[in-house]
Amino acid sequence: MHKKLILLTFLLSYVPCLWAAEIKNEPIRPLEMNFEVDPKLVALGDQLFHDRRLSRDNSLSCASCHMLSTGGTDRKPRSTGVGGVMGGIKAPTVYNSSFNLAQFWDGRAGSLEIQAAGPVHNPLEMNSTWPEVISKLSQDAAMVELFGQLFSDGITGENIAIAIAAFEKTLVTENSRFDRWLSGEHTLDERELRGYRLFKSYGCISCHQGANVGGNMYAYMGAKGDYFKDRDTEITEADYGRYNVTGEEDDKHYFKVPSLRLAAVNSPYFHDGSVTTLDEAIRVMGRYQLGREIPDEDIRDIVAFLHTLVGRHSRFKP
Repeated sequence: MHKKLILLTFLLSYVPCLWAAEIKNEPIRPLEMNFEVDPKLVALGDQLFHDRRLSRDNSLSCASCHMLSTGGTDRKPRSTGVGGVMGGIKAPTVYNSSFNLAQFWDGRAGSLEIQAAGPVHNPLEMNSTWPEVISKLSQDAAMVELFGQLFSDGITGENIAIAIAAFEKTLVTENSRFDRWLSGEHTLDERELRGYRLFKSYGCISCHQGANVGGNMYAYMGAKGDYFKDRDTEITEADYGRYNVTGEEDDKHYFKVPSLRLAAVNSPYFHDGSVTTLDEAIRVMGRYQLGREIPDEDIRDIVAFLHTLVGRHSRFKP
């Protein structure tokens, strides 16, 4: 009896070790903000991110299309630019963007600094220029002083982008329930665990993995079916994806795989914003990316899993 008790105690103490080893090898990794940022530079970037003077008519800021309280997007199929001009693509979330291999759906910006300059100059967005923005900011004594404290050359387009990028790097949604499960600090219920197992077994994990559960590769939209033909709407320039950057025919309809970290709160879905519900987005992905029809019950379980990926940030109020 004594030997059996010792053996049972050993096994019980060993099981957590086995579990810990298993979760450490999961294809999804915890989100961690493991880099240093200058608090003063971040504070300046925060101001600029919310500054409408970056747009030609002082009507829009970065936050107009990337609302931090609701998940870093405007939750619209296409964003509205200066003068009510309609953009050509859905605004991606700004949260966790520092974990992406590139920025924008077509990956045309290799860094957050380059990305920050894009909307300022885009005629469908802010429709401005650096000289125009600099002229307006230079009339603000407090802004001039802030730039002078941080940059030897004061207010420049490059410095504006550096500051905004520094702020965006802090927009990390840490401590999700899933991440705490990965570290052994939290448990998931059976439906959520089954959803994760299905997410892997169906093959979703082949494109959506890593710390950002996506954002680290490009994929063809319609790998197992003609998505654009079945969508039954006119092909737009935005639909060409990477082709618009490389000019290579083989890159048509390739897009940066979106992060699923905040997918549960950031409808509508896909680059064209054509799907309004997460259930339907999973169904469409199963059909056109995996070549499979996913049953409703499995979809519900996968949805439950995706909700566990939603982390925390002081600006995010889901």
